[in-house]
Amino acid sequence: NEIIWYYRGGGVSKKRFGKRHDIIFFYTKGNKWTFNVDKIRTPYSEDTLERLKYKAKAFRGKKVYDNYEKHPLGKHPDDVWIMQPIMPSAKERLGYPTQKPESLMKRIIMASSNEGDIVADFFCGCGTTVTAAEKLNRKWIGVDISHLAIRLVINRLLKPYEFDNAKRKEIRDNIEINGFPKDIDTAKELARHVSKGRFKFQDWVIEFLLSGVSNPKKTADGGYDGYLTFVRDKSKEIILVEVKSGAASLKDLRNFINVVDNQRASIGVLVCFKDRVTKPMLEYAKKAGYYAQDIFREDYDRIQIITIEDLLEGKQINMPYSEKTTYKTALTTVEDPDQLNLID
Repeated sequence: NEIIWYYRGGGVSKKRFGKRHDIIFFYTKGNKWTFNVDKIRTPYSEDTLERLKYKAKAFRGKKVYDNYEKHPLGKHPDDVWIMQPIMPSAKERLGYPTQKPESLMKRIIMASSNEGDIVADFFCGCGTTVTAAEKLNRKWIGVDISHLAIRLVINRLLKPYEFDNAKRKEIRDNIEINGFPKDIDTAKELARHVSKGRFKFQDWVIEFLLSGVSNPKKTADGGYDGYLTFVRDKSKEIILVEVKSGAASLKDLRNFINVVDNQRASIGVLVCFKDRVTKPMLEYAKKAGYYAQDIFREDYDRIQIITIEDLLEGKQINMPYSEKTTYKTALTTVEDPDQLNLID
């Protein structure tokens, strides 16, 4: 089949017909496949139900209700699906321009698989297919080239159980993540031998371990490697991140603090291996003071040193809680990453 996904809304051009549909290809490998038509039947309209009742009276209940009783859930679905896309203000939206509504992916998965089957998405992006498959009790495989996308998928799977630690642990334990370091030895291997040098290591730390955004303009020492944002009192606050894959010194820390000051960031985070942290570095970071207290009067060190070992054990940046976080707008284009006021 060639399925037409039709939707309403959006602007129109004065020079052509309004674009109101996407095309979905339905195809199989082999002569046998799963098609659960009863799972996705289209409910009968009110007009259809009234017409059936009228005909039932005319034919004394014979013949007409046979079809309705056989398929009480609705009519056989056709190849035009009328479903709205994700609205700009929807909570489901995560910043990917090609993001599909979860309801669309659920319909596809219910039609073409059963509980326990494997659903695969090899360009999974923000994880709509993966999330839908998880909710429908399917096994799944999600693949993406971006560290940020993989972390976003994990966050999305865990978000509904934000206050249920047992359920979060159960989900985490059932997810196998491949392609990333799993311990300190493989982390050091990545830092030393990746084909793109230390920048690949930095991306892994910032995008996957910290849920931040890597600086698209790769810089030498004296800049910053990535950032996170959070909202406080309706204003956006910036956290700068500097990652050291090799040596880290007090001089490096001083230079980074100057960058944090110049960019007027709220918090600065230096990430390095544990054996690179010295007592003078910790003392100097502490002298940088605190970020403003939150409503719970909790202090947040303005300069924080976090080790790779800490991150692998689950430690995160000590920062105020925020509903709106960096990864929701991670795909926003930043023309000049040195101008933080352009970051959305």
